[in-house]
Amino acid sequence: MGISVNFLRKAGVLAIAAVAVHSAPALANTVITGARMLDVLTGKMVDNPAIFVDDNGRITSIADARTVKWGGDVTHIDLGDKTLLPGLIDMHVHLDGPADIGGYRGLEFTDSFWGMTAVGAAKSMLDAGFTTVRNVGSGDRNDVGLKQAIDNGYAVGPRIVPASYALGATGGHCDSTFLPPSLEKDGKEEGIGDSPDELRYQVRRQRKYGAEVIKVCATGGVFSRNTEPGQQQLSEEHLRVIADEAHQWGIRVAAHAHGGDGIKAAIKAGIDTIEHASLVDDEGIKLAATRTRPVWFSMDIYNTEYTQAEGAKNGVLEDNLRKDREVAQIQRDNFRKAHKAGVRMVFGSDAGVMPHSEIGKQFRVMVEYGMTPLEAIQAATRNSAQALDREKDIGAIAVGRYADIIAVDGNPLSDVRELESVDAVVKGGKRIR
Repeated sequence: MGISVNFLRKAGVLAIAAVAVHSAPALANTVITGARMLDVLTGKMVDNPAIFVDDNGRITSIADARTVKWGGDVTHIDLGDKTLLPGLIDMHVHLDGPADIGGYRGLEFTDSFWGMTAVGAAKSMLDAGFTTVRNVGSGDRNDVGLKQAIDNGYAVGPRIVPASYALGATGGHCDSTFLPPSLEKDGKEEGIGDSPDELRYQVRRQRKYGAEVIKVCATGGVFSRNTEPGQQQLSEEHLRVIADEAHQWGIRVAAHAHGGDGIKAAIKAGIDTIEHASLVDDEGIKLAATRTRPVWFSMDIYNTEYTQAEGAKNGVLEDNLRKDREVAQIQRDNFRKAHKAGVRMVFGSDAGVMPHSEIGKQFRVMVEYGMTPLEAIQAATRNSAQALDREKDIGAIAVGRYADIIAVDGNPLSDVRELESVDAVVKGGKRIR
């Protein structure tokens, strides 16, 4: 055992403290070091971390790099004079939706095109520091297939929590609403149901084919046709059937809900996360803040900056841009109100509406509308892991969890915009190049 000497000044007297230098843990084959590390569970910054990782990609111990040593058989990922944070989590993404293709421009491409674009989108999100994403709805089960490709080494991307097809009512936001009847498929679209039994079947069907979360559209939407964001599209009874069935199978439910009545119905029905929550009223905020079973708000309060600037050029219809304009500022103001009232909040960007590489820009807006930098970071780490029921795996740099770690130059607690440009990404103890 070696000895390191620290010189300490106390009450004007020079003291000497001996600090033991220990060997690396026997189970570790990788050690990750940096100048400092944010512990999102305590909110404290830790200097000189040495994070030891086993061959399963999980953290075995965390020590002071000045007090430990490791041999040449341990791979050293030295991230230098940077701040380390847990890999970020985005709870609302669409990997198979390129942001620069809007409206009827989507008809230019063949069916398999969208799944091909998802591969690049996933890598963009990983490069942006998001090591876990929840994909809330995709066509052709592209999110399930991409998850399988990443998990088996055929593609590079974040950990994906897939929803497969989103559930909804005929003619609602999650249905196909852009085409005339002559061009529609015979019968209902995948995921669509108009009775409790049909919706219960759709929960079972999506889970059967790989969904790890159920997405349901409780209200109209911004980027669908012939729906308004405030319209409630499924009753509380329908939403309760979906929630109860999903919870019976051990999976959680996300409800797309802009309108106040739809939000309250979803909360009362036992839905786990409310997506967008744009037009929530005071009663809905109180319901969310005081609910015995936790409910989380996922509010995408950045992307309107992109959609208003680039949407028309991308082919987005004016009616959709009109709805986007009408909702945007109300949603931001309600974000502030919900946070102040103590509603549990997670990070959700709606990436796909905006480019996947730009999602780090949302942190700035979250801080502008009431959060501290630490709270915004916790929304994308600790809180999102709780909402996913995956605290044993992700959401913090902690023993037992995956070594999903990002690095930035400065201190994000002083300037949260550091997260707009991530300098290094480690997933499962492996550095992503």
